Amino acid sequence: MAKYKAYPEYKDSGVEFLGLVPNEWSVKSLKNIVIIFNGSTPKSGVEEYWDGDINWITPTDLSQKSGVYLNDSQRKITNKGLDSCGTSLVPKNTVILSTRAPIGSLAITGTQSCTNQGCKSLVVKDKESSLFLYYYLSVSTNPLNNLGRGSTFLELSTEDLASFKVPMPNAGIGTIVSFLENETAKIDNLIEKQQQLIELLKEKRQAVISHAVTKGLNPDVPMKGSGVEWLGDLPCHWQALPTKRLFRLVAEPAEINNNYELLSVYTAIGVAPRKDLEPKGNKASTTDGYWKVRQGDIIVNKLLAWMGAVGFSNYDGVTSPAYDILRKVKDINPKFYHYLFRLELTQREFKRWSRGIMEMRLRLYFEELGRIIMPVPPRQEQDVIVEEIEKIEHQYSQLENIASHQIDLLQERRTALISAAVTGKIDVRDWVAPDTQSIEEPQEATA
Repeated sequence: MAKYKAYPEYKDSGVEFLGLVPNEWSVKSLKNIVIIFNGSTPKSGVEEYWDGDINWITPTDLSQKSGVYLNDSQRKITNKGLDSCGTSLVPKNTVILSTRAPIGSLAITGTQSCTNQGCKSLVVKDKESSLFLYYYLSVSTNPLNNLGRGSTFLELSTEDLASFKVPMPNAGIGTIVSFLENETAKIDNLIEKQQQLIELLKEKRQAVISHAVTKGLNPDVPMKGSGVEWLGDLPCHWQALPTKRLFRLVAEPAEINNNYELLSVYTAIGVAPRKDLEPKGNKASTTDGYWKVRQGDIIVNKLLAWMGAVGFSNYDGVTSPAYDILRKVKDINPKFYHYLFRLELTQREFKRWSRGIMEMRLRLYFEELGRIIMPVPPRQEQDVIVEEIEKIEHQYSQLENIASHQIDLLQERRTALISAAVTGKIDVRDWVAPDTQSIEEPQEATA
């Protein structure tokens, strides 16, 4: 914030988390700035209350939206639904704040809307005040949560919200809002570029790995038809064999009360100790009904809703019967098939062989998995391919980590800039909007 000047004089706000504010600003309770409306829910079993034209905003809508404004909601209600409960129709440019599960998600209405009881509507006098309040509340999540009460989940009451303190400039609020709209848009553009770069890196990583495990590393090797549509051509010296010729399904019951590592399979990282048990330790409290896993096994989540939840285990441990455990029966490198099985290309083939009525409930059983034809390079070549892929994984992970770190820094800067502007730590009254024609066009992300 060094390039921005401070206000000439400051005074104590009387609010611990605010600290000093400019002399010419006032600190007001929220109830003196807005009219607060509570939300409500029509009875779920009455059809005539639902699927109307009125936006009915919930905390889920707020947490999933992008940008400042919310023009639509996942569910809508009818006029009869509106009249049947205690929710209120509020105008465009109303600030909507989630006050439970979680506290602090925000949006500004782009059209007339109402909310459920997990949100409160803050109706303000004009668009500039609405935006100023939105920016201020967006950096006030911690103090808002500190006001939350409840044993099952925190909830922010109307009374506590009404008394929440807001610093208000007596003049120049429009300039502050315009400054923040302009500056946050520039930061958001930089964040988007980094996010595009991460997606591009993921696509390139997937393409490089896909080529390595289905075509090999030598671009000049003679190719032959595999006879399998999803695989296409393979190097002439490779085999194409059904999975059951490479792996067998194992189901070794774990001894009760042994101190086993409890394993799960995560789409992003493959096999790992259960994350949700880490605070208590990753040891299984009971192993009744669990299967033993050995280091070097491949674990596959049978439920296709978890696309990509398959991987090589570096651990001895146990896992639930929701997973199939594959153990090699041929001289192969299981890590080669870890990379092959996790490809989108292979996941589509897994889906084709799966059984079930609804797509989200499709299951891939070993009976079908065992019939899927897989590429089989010579063992030595598998080892070389795995070694090369691990190098590629390391390189791309480093690049993705750098981009993710840049996003974190930009988001920190964005929050700090908003906080400084809406609490008067920087004086932007002399700020002038740049000529939009001179702003550089966004460049395409490259990797």
